[in-house]
Amino acid sequence: MSNKETKNKKISFPHMGTISHAWASALKVVGCEPYVQPYTSKKALSLGTKHAPEAICLPYKLILGNFIEAIEGGTDYVAMITAPGCCRLGEYGKCIHNALTDLGYEAKYLELQLYDGVKGLYDFLKIASGKNNYLLFTKAIMIFILKIFLLDKLESQLSYYRAREIKFGDAEKQYNKCLKMIDEYNTVSGIKKAEKIMLEEMAKVEIDKDREVLNVDITGEIYVVNDEFSNQNIEKELGRMGVEVRRSLTVSSFLKDAVIPKQFRKGETHLQRANRLAKPYLMRDIGGDALECVSDVAYANERGIDGIIHVSPFTCMPEIMSQNIFPAMRETCEIPILPLILDEQTGRAGYITRIEAFVDLMRRRKRKQKMEAKSADKEPQSESTAV
Repeated sequence: MSNKETKNKKISFPHMGTISHAWASALKVVGCEPYVQPYTSKKALSLGTKHAPEAICLPYKLILGNFIEAIEGGTDYVAMITAPGCCRLGEYGKCIHNALTDLGYEAKYLELQLYDGVKGLYDFLKIASGKNNYLLFTKAIMIFILKIFLLDKLESQLSYYRAREIKFGDAEKQYNKCLKMIDEYNTVSGIKKAEKIMLEEMAKVEIDKDREVLNVDITGEIYVVNDEFSNQNIEKELGRMGVEVRRSLTVSSFLKDAVIPKQFRKGETHLQRANRLAKPYLMRDIGGDALECVSDVAYANERGIDGIIHVSPFTCMPEIMSQNIFPAMRETCEIPILPLILDEQTGRAGYITRIEAFVDLMRRRKRKQKMEAKSADKEPQSESTAV
């Protein structure tokens, strides 16, 4: 294959949060042209829902809609991730490929095996680019991984400043500015430079340091946790209410478990923590992110977090199982839990009302705990005075 043909090869991938920024960089390094279709919208959802089985979960419909938009936009290849185990994700690649073929679309289909680690990424880039250049692929994989970690760090920064900003929207403006800047750096040294600039830019947001801020963890199925369209921008809504959000499931935490070699990992991974904390309630992995979700509740309770929100797509069996375990956890975990099930029929008004009620519950609970702590501090003093 000539260099010209390789450079002109357009490759598309489904959206999930900011992952497209990392994929695009890796593909550019190996000489491919990333085709990034418009971010997931009602149009993509409508296309996916129209051509998907009714009972299939929301991520499938959105990914199918992404691919239809990409193919109609002129991409040559669509790339899909796949994984073994009990989750239906392992079959989604074949199902989506068949659906696109039945619809008459001729774009070529590529598959990335998630749990093949670095080898899986290498093999994917080899097929995508038509090359076999070890040094080039190593550079691309390094940039992909470093950008994922940087993007997740940027999301954490956004959540911190959004919950405290004086003028709502300032943090998001700086965030969007940082996203564009991150796209410009495609070297290891450049990404380190981008991180420094990113932190400086986000620090420009004017905040109220005395604001009463709640801390909430979000767990659930990894796609809806990280994708703002499918979770109806829950983090933005919570930030508006003065809530700092931490995602329990991130792409970077997944990479630490499935891709990054053990010798390069630092500290306990998410899966290792899941196996440790979920055991009293769930003895083994039952597919999807169920094991991690159960452990995330225990972990949030252990850290004294104000609450945890569990988001999942309708009909997702692993998440249905984890939600049924939550009531049994109340014997040892006092943390408030809000389960939210999402599909294309989810109404925004009712969804926001539930979130507002949950935030109000957490705020009243936190104030009550502070009052009780103050009373407990005063009691020993009065006893000593009496003696």
